[in-house]
Amino acid sequence: MKDAKPDNYVAIVPIRAGSRGLANKNIMAFAGRPLYEHAVRQGLRCCTGCIVSTDIESVLTTPVSDERLLHRRPPELASDTTPMDDVLKNAIISLDLTGKNIVLLQATSPLRRDENILEAMECHRNGEFDLVLSVAEGDRSILKSGLIEDGRFIPVRKPEYCFTNRQSLPCIYRPNGAVYVFSSDWFLANGGLATDKIGAVVMDVTQSHDIDTKEDFSHAEMIFKKMSAGVELS
Repeated sequence: MKDAKPDNYVAIVPIRAGSRGLANKNIMAFAGRPLYEHAVRQGLRCCTGCIVSTDIESVLTTPVSDERLLHRRPPELASDTTPMDDVLKNAIISLDLTGKNIVLLQATSPLRRDENILEAMECHRNGEFDLVLSVAEGDRSILKSGLIEDGRFIPVRKPEYCFTNRQSLPCIYRPNGAVYVFSSDWFLANGGLATDKIGAVVMDVTQSHDIDTKEDFSHAEMIFKKMSAGVELS
């Protein structure tokens, strides 16, 4: 990966005060600093700036710099049912980020590496995809599943997959929520992130933990400390 920061890429780290699974998880101490701070520091290392979109008062009063900005998220965009599209649109329009490329970094994915972010940015710069996101390998047996419409079973992919041994099915990849890269102009014109032109960068399953509960938090922190100490993960 290149050492220089690509021009015109700005990171956005969205965090909010409420959480059903684990209260205040975004500002809890994770390996010595608030959880969200790990995402912010990654954004600053990889991009030309980082914006924190939040309703958390203690975060809104922290020092800022030319590269680190704070954006007060309106209360109506800080519920657990608020779509991410609405949060991003609010930040892009309020801060006039038109003409910028956005790197969305979820604070609850602290095991992502800088290389994952840079790889996604490089993939996006190639211009083939509207959106580039990070993925991890998933359970391929999902290819045996389907929908039921008017009593009819409709396979999610190919009918023959329903009768194929799991080990013989193609690999499945699921978005892991760690990295999203897109153009702000494209996002506004498109009305959101949904598109059929999506590029993907693959992350290891071990590094794809998303924190939602206290158990998730403790497990991810243990892995993070091992990674920081150079311990090989199995």
